[in-house]
Amino acid sequence: MNTLLHKIAEMKIVPVIKIDAAADAAPLAKALIAGGLPLAEVTFRTAAAEEAIREMKKFPEMLVGAGTITSVEQAKAACEAGAEFLVTAGFNRAVTEFAVENNVPIFPGVCTPTEMMLLLEYNLPVAKFFPAEQYGGLATIKALSAPFPGIKFMPTGGINEKNILDYLAAPQIVACGGSWMVKEALINNHQFGEIERLAAEAVQLVK
Repeated sequence: MNTLLHKIAEMKIVPVIKIDAAADAAPLAKALIAGGLPLAEVTFRTAAAEEAIREMKKFPEMLVGAGTITSVEQAKAACEAGAEFLVTAGFNRAVTEFAVENNVPIFPGVCTPTEMMLLLEYNLPVAKFFPAEQYGGLATIKALSAPFPGIKFMPTGGINEKNILDYLAAPQIVACGGSWMVKEALINNHQFGEIERLAAEAVQLVK
């Protein structure tokens, strides 16, 4: 977990991707690499997710994880496809236990103190805070950090180029998930040059 976390923390932004066609995965990976952001959280919200992870993992520079994991079956499929980490929107004991037992880094979704307590049960150092802006954003993260100082956050939801620097300035934040540089419409319309440009802009922004 530490090496992977270090890589994610260095990049500061986790592109959160919804991909409808696995054929788009390779050009998308190339665009992210060229833009200096070789990282992807491929969400299991489409049937193409598993194959998309396989295609992206053909590029050794890419760090690829699976997001929106809601079952152990999805977690297994993601890992078999090559996912290097798992992300869940909420806390799921079965998925978390699968990840811990198999030494797969996992970032469970939390937004309440009760869920934070569950993280402590499994000795997990980083939580996904989701949906970030809708649940009070940075102010809520800071409030949650008071009783749980050992847990860091990877907020996702409503984070974009306008507010990401505010989040990253907080010591509680490891990195932020965002989709503004990999919007579904850009992928579906094969605007990979635009994705590369937006990724490069994002990298410059958070330097």
